[in-house]
Amino acid sequence: MPFWKHEQIVDKSFEGRTTPPGHISSANGGDLETGEPEFPNRRHEKQPTDRITAHQIFYIFGLDGVGAAILSGGINFALAYGMYSTQNVELHPIRLFQLPNTLAGDAVVTMLIQTMVTWFIELIMVEHDMKNGAIRPIGFIREPSRPLVRWLMLLDRKQTTHSKSQLVSITDHAIRIGLVFVVSFLLFWPASIGILTTIGERRGNGDWDWYFQREWAPQAFKAVLGGLLSLLTTPAMASFWLVREGWQLRKGGTYLS
Repeated sequence: MPFWKHEQIVDKSFEGRTTPPGHISSANGGDLETGEPEFPNRRHEKQPTDRITAHQIFYIFGLDGVGAAILSGGINFALAYGMYSTQNVELHPIRLFQLPNTLAGDAVVTMLIQTMVTWFIELIMVEHDMKNGAIRPIGFIREPSRPLVRWLMLLDRKQTTHSKSQLVSITDHAIRIGLVFVVSFLLFWPASIGILTTIGERRGNGDWDWYFQREWAPQAFKAVLGGLLSLLTTPAMASFWLVREGWQLRKGGTYLS
């Protein structure tokens, strides 16, 4: 057979090639489904899924839900133990509202700092996991057309400098962190105060505040609050970036652009 004909047959044998059934490419591991096209020039990138996958459910609600709640609860318990267990409650009583040791104020600070830290951790981790093939973007949700929703999801942003090509601006981050904090505050802070009033001690003599011992109410309160906050916000933040990236990739965008 002439060499040029042999070369033509070899070329045709690779046209439209997909991963064979039951085979998962080592470069595109994770939740890559059978029959998906391989992209040799985009080795680590994943195409958006057309439906929710078991791996995405585990990633969002297992690792970023239950796992984050356990981790956050443990960290907050340790912080509260260091903050309150060594206090001299005669000189610096632990109270619900009044300084210097106020559990109501501690709850606000905890929610604000944890929301901010979680937002940036999820931004970095989800970007890393998508680029390295650990998770695929979500692509089955229709892209919104309402301007307010598109603004909220950071769509149609104009990139002005190279530094903004990978990360959104600090202002955009701050606005969305603030929105998550407000929702979390409305959900958790009033309920937290109500529960703490049933646990704390009233001392009378015109003192309207509630008092707490050094152990174990403050530690348990901070651990439960931090755990529940993570259970609510971390899956939502992970889903935010996965869904947004699915829309961006379908338009030919890049990861977290």
